[in-house]
Amino acid sequence: MIGMSCTQFGIFDPENIMDKVSKNFELWEIFSEAENAVTKFSSRFNEIKGSYSMRYSIHAPICDINIASVNDKMREAAVDEMLRTMEHANHMDVKTVTIHPGIYSMVLYDVKDRSVELSKRSLKAIEKGAKEYGVTAAIENMPSFGIMMGQTPEELLDLIDGTDLMICFDIGHANTLGRINECIDAFGERIVNIHIHDNIGKNDDHMTIGDGNIDFMKVLSRLKRYKGNYVIESRNMESAITSKGRLEEMFRRIKS
Repeated sequence: MIGMSCTQFGIFDPENIMDKVSKNFELWEIFSEAENAVTKFSSRFNEIKGSYSMRYSIHAPICDINIASVNDKMREAAVDEMLRTMEHANHMDVKTVTIHPGIYSMVLYDVKDRSVELSKRSLKAIEKGAKEYGVTAAIENMPSFGIMMGQTPEELLDLIDGTDLMICFDIGHANTLGRINECIDAFGERIVNIHIHDNIGKNDDHMTIGDGNIDFMKVLSRLKRYKGNYVIESRNMESAITSKGRLEEMFRRIKS
């Protein structure tokens, strides 16, 4: 199933967004920020979701959130926000919640090992919460950007080692490291959600599919065994619609 998500939707009323997305997509991945924070509108969502023929997933909030913070109070608050998001996902009957693995300190350069251990501790709590609330927590691989954790497949798998946590595979993020194939091989059956967007291999540009340098035909062919959702992460609705058309054509070509 092809869905979409857009960070910019957060400033708009979620009912208005549901109306627009439902006209073009089968799935909306709710980026749980600002007006679209599921902790704010889950009750209203349950009242109106029957009016739309859509399915849903949730991207947990990332603004001011760091589950690897070396400040204990900040880390605990971040984990609590993840748990609250999963609790509301349960109330909304949404089964998949994508979560970022944390960031390193921007000023303390010698505490990376500590940050890794704190992220692992937080992810253990998130795993426990996911089981309690009956949702799948999908930890996302990050783009090439200094302070972000879980950029390479080795880093991400180390963070979730010893847990039953699953993975949201972000194709665009992997391309900024030039490691799409390695991610597919390493993540394997743990991939339960896919984010798809384009770039030219340097920055996390979230370009329209086909406007960057990713060989999506090759990538999608290698993902043929994957049967889950493809969520187009776009900068706006127009880009998402164009990406959807191109993605559907590629799927047709692969099947023929």
